[in-house]
Amino acid sequence: MFYKRYYKDETHRFYLIHKVFHATPCENTFPAQSRTQPAPRQLPASLPLPQARCRPGTPRTVEPLEYYRRFLKENCRPDGRELGEFRATTVNIGSITTADGSALVKLGNTTVICGVKAELAAPAADSANKGYIVPNVELPSLCSTRFRSGPPGEEAQAASQFIADVIENSQMIAKEDLCIASGKLAWVLYCDIICLDYDGNILDASAFALLAALKNVQLPSVTINEETGLSEVNLKQKNPLIIRKHPVATSFAVFDDTLLIVDPTAEEEDLATGTVTIVTDDEDKLCSVHKPGGSPLTGAKLQDCITRAITRHKEVKKLIDKVIKSITPK
Repeated sequence: MFYKRYYKDETHRFYLIHKVFHATPCENTFPAQSRTQPAPRQLPASLPLPQARCRPGTPRTVEPLEYYRRFLKENCRPDGRELGEFRATTVNIGSITTADGSALVKLGNTTVICGVKAELAAPAADSANKGYIVPNVELPSLCSTRFRSGPPGEEAQAASQFIADVIENSQMIAKEDLCIASGKLAWVLYCDIICLDYDGNILDASAFALLAALKNVQLPSVTINEETGLSEVNLKQKNPLIIRKHPVATSFAVFDDTLLIVDPTAEEEDLATGTVTIVTDDEDKLCSVHKPGGSPLTGAKLQDCITRAITRHKEVKKLIDKVIKSITPK
C-alpha cells in the first residue's frame, strides 16, 4: 500500500521520497522505537545548522556593537573613515534671501541650516548698552524618526543651551556692538538653527552654521531722530556684523571607555559609552568643554581631544574664509 501511493500521486511521491532520503541515510539504521513515538529528525552532519547561515547584514543588526568593534580593532570604521577622520564638510553662505544672514552646512549626511533675523528693541535695564543674541536649535520630525513634532525635546533644548554657552564664553560678538543708543535702542539677533537631516554630531554642525551665518549678516544703518525720538533705518547703507572670535566645535565619541573617534554618526553616538565636545577659538584657547555624562576621560585623553580640536579649527576657519571670499564682490 505504501508504494502504490507513490504511483498514484507523483507530487506526493516526490515529497515522501525527499523526506525519507533526508530522514534515513541508510535503510538498516532505524532505531527501535514505538510507532506512537516517531524518531526525531536528525540533520546530516554535512548540512550547516540554520542559525549559522546568516545574511551579510545580519551581524550589524543583531550585534551592532560587536560589529563596530571588529572595525575599530583595525583602526577604521564601517563607513571607511579612520578613527580621526572627519566626514566631508560643505558650507553654502547666503542660502536664505529673506534673512539678514544665513548658511547651510553639511557634515556627512547631517544637514543644518541657520537663519539670522535682526530686529530693534529696547535694551534691558541692567545692561543698557548691550544688545541681545537669541539662539534656538530645532530638531523637527522631518530630520529623523527619533524626533517627534511638538514642543522641543530634551536634545533640542540641550543643543540650544550649548550654542548659547558658546556665544557667551567665546565672546564671538561683543553685545556692546549691538547697541545703537544706550538705554534706548539695540539690535536683537534671532538665530534659528534647523536640522534638515540628522546623522549625528549636531553640535558641530550647529556651531559651524551659526558662525557662517553671522559672518553673512549685514545690518542697516540706524539713527534716532532727536526731534521725534523715533528710529530711522537706512536700508541702502549696510555694515557687516563685527565677529571678534571664531569658535569651532569638535565632537568625539568614546568607545569602551578608552577609544576616541571624531565626528561620530548617529549610530556611533548610540553605541558609544560617552561623548565630549571641545570648542576652541582663533588663539587656540579653550572656550568650552561639553560632556553630558558617560564614561570619564583621563587628562591625557582630554589633552589629545584639545589638540585635535585646534587642528580642526584651522580647517573650518580656512573653509569659511574661502567661501566668504568667493561671494564677496570685487
